[in-house]
Amino acid sequence: MIATLKQIPLFYGLSDEELSHIEASAAAKTYPKGAIIINEGDAGSSMFLLMQGRLKVFVSDSNGKEYVLAVLGPGEYVGELALLDDEPRTASVETEEQSTFLVIQKEDFLALLHNHPNIQFKVLVSLVRRTRQLTEAVKNLALKDVYSRVRLLFEDLAVELEGVMQIEGHMTQQAIADRVGSSREMVARIMKELVFGGYVRIENRRLIILQKLPEAF
Repeated sequence: MIATLKQIPLFYGLSDEELSHIEASAAAKTYPKGAIIINEGDAGSSMFLLMQGRLKVFVSDSNGKEYVLAVLGPGEYVGELALLDDEPRTASVETEEQSTFLVIQKEDFLALLHNHPNIQFKVLVSLVRRTRQLTEAVKNLALKDVYSRVRLLFEDLAVELEGVMQIEGHMTQQAIADRVGSSREMVARIMKELVFGGYVRIENRRLIILQKLPEAF
């Protein structure tokens, strides 16, 4: 466990003795794909540090419509806000694949912050980064049309693998819609036009980007 903790940015620079205290106060838990580990509106008593897997952070309305705030991977953590201000959870968190977490209870988390100012700073930097990301998301929702939001999402997610620009993992039209704050039907129309125009191709459930997407459609 200590070797794993050393790979997590939040704990960079801590000694083995300090990491052993964290190990002793935390519990490792594994959840299957599709597990809701945090519910929006619930009281918070613990934070979750993602060791392995992938999760999405989202908000939803009474009709079940979702807007995905973030998709996070190993080394990221969720649930710390409710521990800092004693307010209800601001979003829900669901695993997108089998995921293993290090779960730290509120008292242990606050003690960790009290005893290690460098961790306080890292948490603060993380909060600033997420605030900037949310500000950008709100700006895009308010000022950009659906196509522009889809284009920005694809540009953000695309990576080059074997000389081909593609988006790793299978993204359904509903998943894209949840990420850009739109309907699946609207995303389906945009995807149809992008495929017809030779900009993207769906291959083995992967989205291949064939050429730079147009600024507007």
